[in-house]
Amino acid sequence: MHVPHPDPARRLAQTSRHAQGFTAIELLIVITILAVLTAMAVPSFGPMIERWRTNQTVSNITSTIYMARSEAIKRGGKVSVRKIANGTDGCTFASTNQEWSCGWIIFADTDEDGNLDAGEEVLQTFQMPTSVDVMNNNSSASFRFDRWGRTNNINAASFAIVPRAGGVASPAATAVCFSSGGRVRVVKESVTC
Repeated sequence: MHVPHPDPARRLAQTSRHAQGFTAIELLIVITILAVLTAMAVPSFGPMIERWRTNQTVSNITSTIYMARSEAIKRGGKVSVRKIANGTDGCTFASTNQEWSCGWIIFADTDEDGNLDAGEEVLQTFQMPTSVDVMNNNSSASFRFDRWGRTNNINAASFAIVPRAGGVASPAATAVCFSSGGRVRVVKESVTC
């Protein structure tokens, strides 16, 4: 049986010897190892973030189509989707009809002209992250749905979603295709249907 030493100073010295913590050299070694591991891991985050942003945009386009179609059926038609104009809120990534990179709106298009006019109700707005390009492959600034949920474009429509940094060759590039009846298909690693 072990009996503790009666001298409190000696007991304190034994306790403090075991609770000293890390030395400066040990801390430097741990920091160096963490720095090396971080440097090795950072390049692999770029493609992962590109895929995440692209997937988010694909989800937004898909939900736009479903919502606009649903609203058109509910309202007896007259629902349009239109790109947000270049220069809106400082966005400069939509200078042509084909470029939808500033985002888009869904609205009740009472006169069915594809333009948001005074008095027409905005149903939803989608803003785009600045690192993703969205291209309407039909080069149209808008499309609309009729009372049966069909688009005004008889041909299938499609969008190309591309990370700005990686471009068309990026593995995160994706195409969203939908038929005139509103059926949506997503094609990974491609910008065409």
